[in-house]
This record gives sequence, structure tokens and C-alpha cells, in this order.
Amino acid sequence: MTTSAIESALIVSVPAAEPVVGMLRKRLDSSAPLGVPAHVTVLYPFMPPELIDAPVVSELAKLFSGVDGFHLALTTVGWFETEVVYLVPEPQAAFKALTAMVFERWPDYPPYEGLHHDPTPHLTVGDNEDYASMLEAVSAVEPLLPVETIVTEVELLAGDSTPGSWKRLAVFPLRRDV
Repeated sequence: MTTSAIESALIVSVPAAEPVVGMLRKRLDSSAPLGVPAHVTVLYPFMPPELIDAPVVSELAKLFSGVDGFHLALTTVGWFETEVVYLVPEPQAAFKALTAMVFERWPDYPPYEGLHHDPTPHLTVGDNEDYASMLEAVSAVEPLLPVETIVTEVELLAGDSTPGSWKRLAVFPLRRDV
């Protein structure tokens, strides 16, 4: 795949969350201005975009086609210390299984570069902003939960630190709708 991007990620985009968190993410989530939609990460960073060729895309498609779609509910607000506020996706196990499956196939690309032994699935609302702004975000979001949807696909994105640079490279349907 030809791209000037320097990073890639596999995500589950959650358009149903945009009305609840979209405006907050634009202000508080460092990935939103880059063009990354509201999402739960499957694997970041994935392989460098220049290594993502047709066989890799084909293998990802085959891998995800063996996974059933599932119901997703963003039920509560969580925190990583005071630095990241996020929505908790249920079922957590479904996202952990997706991550484990990709990492097992491509062990050279551990989730979050191996910084977290057991990464917690989450949909970021804000990261590394001032604590007062993040508390205001929590107050705005909590009354609007839960957000529910059906997960039917995983997306491959690539980009860099330039605003608007993250673009969808491929979409991988899951086995069936729920």
C-alpha cells in the first residue's frame, strides 16, 4: 500500500459514540485532530505502513472473517490515573481476544509497543489535558450512557502526527452481524 504515513493501527470505529463524545474528543483527545474517529483500539501500533502489502491485507481479512460480530455497550467512564478519561466497552473480552489474535500472528508488533502487559480496552474521551477539563467531560458524558451498537468490522488506519493525516486503508468485516 502506498502511503506517506509512518504508523498504522487496527481499530473498531464506534460512530454511535460520536454524538456523545465527538465535541469533547476534538478538544481533549490528541488523536481526534489527526483524523482518528471515536474507537476502541485492537492493536496500536501495527506494522509500518510501507510493510503493509496485499498479502498482509489478505491475511488480516482472513483472520477477522473468522470472528463473529458482537454487541458493544459503552457503559461507564474509566480513568487511567488522572491522565486519560475513557468509556469502558463491554464486553472487554471480545476486544482482548481481537488484540491477542493479531498479536499472536504478528508478535513483532506488541500492543502499545509492549508498554502495558495487559492493555485495557477503552474509547478515549481525553488524554493529558488539565484535570478540570476532564472532570467536566465526565459530567457531560455520564448522563448519556450507555452507548450501544453492533461491531461488524475492524479497520486498518495509517497516518502521522499531522492534523487530518490518519486515513482508512482497509476494512475487514467480521463473520456475521449480531
